[in-house]
Amino acid sequence: MTGTGRGYSPELRANALVEALPYLQRFRGSVIVVKLGGNAIVDDDVLRTFAEDIVMLRSVGLKPVVVHGGGPQIGELLGRLGKETEFRDGLRVTDAETLNVARMVLVGQVGRNIIGHINMHGAFAVGMSGEDGRLIVARQRDPELGLVGDVDEIHPGIVRRLLAEDLIPVISSIGVDTSGQALNINADTVAGAIGGALGAEKVIFLTDVPGLLTDVDDPDSLIPRSTVDELRAQIESEVISGGMVPKVESCINAVEAGAASAHLLDGRVAHVLLLELFTDAGIGTMITAVAASGEADIPYPDAAIEEPRP
Repeated sequence: MTGTGRGYSPELRANALVEALPYLQRFRGSVIVVKLGGNAIVDDDVLRTFAEDIVMLRSVGLKPVVVHGGGPQIGELLGRLGKETEFRDGLRVTDAETLNVARMVLVGQVGRNIIGHINMHGAFAVGMSGEDGRLIVARQRDPELGLVGDVDEIHPGIVRRLLAEDLIPVISSIGVDTSGQALNINADTVAGAIGGALGAEKVIFLTDVPGLLTDVDDPDSLIPRSTVDELRAQIESEVISGGMVPKVESCINAVEAGAASAHLLDGRVAHVLLLELFTDAGIGTMITAVAASGEADIPYPDAAIEEPRP
């Protein structure tokens, strides 16, 4: 973490470390997939603390994987080039020129920026896209959307090899179809699919809201825990609607594909990953296949203060 801890007693700092101990021991060796959106990347302070968290996870024995989007950056460059952007159902209509811009921005700009911030702390991060090693095999979603894809298969071997070398994969959300055609894919979808394929302990989606809210205008309406079945019912009844639906569906897909849990967190909160993973209270919303079992999930129940978050 940044800073020297001024204003906090040695006892408080020690207690924070002790509180983290059971989580450090439980999650050591686990794969943690984190999706970082393009909106977060434009804030240099957010990106700096995000990079510190990712390096911290690696340093204590976890295996972080970063998946990123870059919609705002793609839109900005398209605007500078004088090319209008059309959206349908929240997806960018992607012709060949737009795809070339997306590949250039995601792999050559956004990805490099994330890698640069992580590698300020050591030579840890390695950039790649779903085209590398045919990591993401996709199919075209709809001819009217152009070169926009849905994930068909994940071939995670190249990611596993990087993790085995204690490296941090930073993955751009471009896939490739069976003919070799590159396709632009929603980064939330990619993160969920990769997390499932890797059997990740957690797939974490960093957003610009505190988590899953029943009322988007009321932060106190946060749902701290939910299950796949509960979320499906809330989508059907339109308790969850609008822009939250794709993120919630990505969480559901991640869990159903093999991840132990998915999380929606506010990426604007400094060190939000550490707060979620290594404190008793947790932060944001956690989604599991079935209801969490409380203290039984924690290796050292005496460390729990109130209702612990796994």
